[in-house]
Amino acid sequence: MTDPATDHRSTLNGAPRTMQHDRVLFGAAYYHEYQPTPRLDEDMRLMQEAGFSVIRVGESVWSTWEPENGVFDLEWLAPVLDAAHEHGIRVVLGTPTYAVPMWLARIVPEINVRRRTSGEAMGWGARQEIDHAHPAFLFHAERVIRKIVARYADHPAVIGYQVDNEPGNELIANPEVFQRFVDHLRHTYGSVERLNEEWGLTYWSHRLSTWADLWTPDGNAQPQYDLAWRRFQASITTDFIAWQAAIVREYSREDQFVTTCISYERPTAEDDALTRALDVTAGNPYYRMQDALELPDTDDAPQYWTSSGAWTIVASGDRMYGSKQAPFLVTETNAQAIGFSWTNEPAYEGQWRQAAWSLVSRGASMIEYWHWHTLHFGAETYWGGILPHSQQPGRTYREIAAIGAEFRHAGDRVAGLRPHADVALLFSNESKWALNEHPALGLGEGTEPDRRSWQTVYDAFARGVFDAGLQANTVHPSQVFDRDPASFARERPVLVAAAFTIATDAQLRWLAAYAEAGGHLVVGIRTGYEDQEARARPERKPAFLDVAAGVHYDEFSNLRRRVPVSAGAAAGAHGFTVPAGASATRWADGLLVDDADVLVGYEHPHHGRFAAVTTRAHGAGRVTSVGTVPDPALAAAVVDWAVAQGSGTTGWRPQTDTQSVASSVNQHGETVHVLHNWSWTPSTFTLPVDAEDVLDGSAIAAGVELALGAWDVRVVAVR
Repeated sequence: MTDPATDHRSTLNGAPRTMQHDRVLFGAAYYHEYQPTPRLDEDMRLMQEAGFSVIRVGESVWSTWEPENGVFDLEWLAPVLDAAHEHGIRVVLGTPTYAVPMWLARIVPEINVRRRTSGEAMGWGARQEIDHAHPAFLFHAERVIRKIVARYADHPAVIGYQVDNEPGNELIANPEVFQRFVDHLRHTYGSVERLNEEWGLTYWSHRLSTWADLWTPDGNAQPQYDLAWRRFQASITTDFIAWQAAIVREYSREDQFVTTCISYERPTAEDDALTRALDVTAGNPYYRMQDALELPDTDDAPQYWTSSGAWTIVASGDRMYGSKQAPFLVTETNAQAIGFSWTNEPAYEGQWRQAAWSLVSRGASMIEYWHWHTLHFGAETYWGGILPHSQQPGRTYREIAAIGAEFRHAGDRVAGLRPHADVALLFSNESKWALNEHPALGLGEGTEPDRRSWQTVYDAFARGVFDAGLQANTVHPSQVFDRDPASFARERPVLVAAAFTIATDAQLRWLAAYAEAGGHLVVGIRTGYEDQEARARPERKPAFLDVAAGVHYDEFSNLRRRVPVSAGAAAGAHGFTVPAGASATRWADGLLVDDADVLVGYEHPHHGRFAAVTTRAHGAGRVTSVGTVPDPALAAAVVDWAVAQGSGTTGWRPQTDTQSVASSVNQHGETVHVLHNWSWTPSTFTLPVDAEDVLDGSAIAAGVELALGAWDVRVVAVR
């Protein structure tokens, strides 16, 4: 078989390629340079025994590669790569551009990020404090990249490169970046007169007479400016990564891939654009462990870069797959507790295995842990690695080694899986930027804005898919709206477009055409409210979808408390059941019915005059409107019903409320089902058809009850 990490070739448009895999790559970030005592041979022996097939090295230590300006030490890594090769371990080599050496900060201080154009530089002492558009930084970055890659491109252990690390952490407001922004606007709009018109700058007397009149972003309150600024910032990040990738490819072999690791919460990481210049997506999903993973999940914990809930691990995998609609790499994920020194939640026995198999089931071709050994110094001293501070193998090592053995045994049957999807979830980065900068939702009593307003709405449906026992595919506008609506409807019969507020007329018309061609379109709040410039549309809302949906609204309300919901007049006729205790949260569109059936209504003296969920047949398909942020029970009911009305389901769904099921197709044409029990309470799963246990090779007949222990996983294949 072709090596799993070497069958990547770059393409001009960055389109995903068919990738061959011999096994799931398995390993950790490894920093021998951080070890307090030399132990390379011992580390490699332990890695080999744990079934490691890959490590990531080199991306965090520019000052080690180049201790003084123009003075390079390139040989310190050679023993690590040689030892890895001797032990059959492949290497992903990182470029160190996200953490600059202090000599560079000293001699070129202007590369320090300013978060305000007129403010002070943010200072040094962390990481990513860099204006990575600055020519001086780019000069030094290019020099060190070329030195490192030229030295190690021919090393047989190196299978690929990670350029930079978790890019997009800062919005860069340095003066020269602002001037580039002005030039960008000048080229985009052509004249200040057009910018005045497009941005509505008559408001508050902001009309420009010359480009020199444009104010800096420091005190800006205009949403049109904010959206343009965020788009520009994302383009800087995307261009920076593409620039690095192009340099690396001048030296890399044809059998080596180029990627970067994405932290999906970074404010200027536009993942679908960022990955176009890369051969494969790589991401860093972190999650809370212990009780946060238990099902049934009654927790409504806020989400952050460390997510909470079993559903979020699945959703993270779907987002990574969705960046290129292709299998992906996990470059970092939890070993022990990850986070601040006061958030220590190392996994219960079995949870590492559950998380790893969950990510693989959604298309992960590599699982790498952060990191091999727990650091003895620095900001991440209590970000636990596979080895504890004693550096002696313990429970974490033993459990992770067991996962390595399973991946080795399963081989290419679970590598590069293509996940099944019942529902497509539209992820719009532009809508995210707009709604997070000018939030639609409030927190608590509404006195504080929800700066994750867009994700809050998206997450409601992502969790709803998981809670319904279904599976999702994240899609981006760049991957959808150049497709024929009818062909997309056949491929993805259910599409959720929630909070899709930054949209063109053509995109909204496409959504209506998707439903007319046979798709089931689920429209959520804010979709069709603003245009591509974040201007409120003059059309009835949802714009260009009101006729197809059979509803419109003139007003909306923030909900400071949950509002109970009940079945609407047409729920029974459509076979829709409202779960007991279901509620509307955070928001209510005042949906007025023109020509639609009401599935759900509000139990409220005021909001009860409006519909909460409606549906209407449109052409060969259907439009269902959800006028609120549904709670988990209501969201699950809506997506479950939407799928049943459209394509139906796989038939492989959880059989208890502690289970999840993920189905994928492997490179041999087998359907692989990964069954989870997210609980201390054992459960069973009755096989609907004959299958084979992937982990022990045994045949299992239809009707057999598979035993799932506490925090357990079973992997079966159907031919």
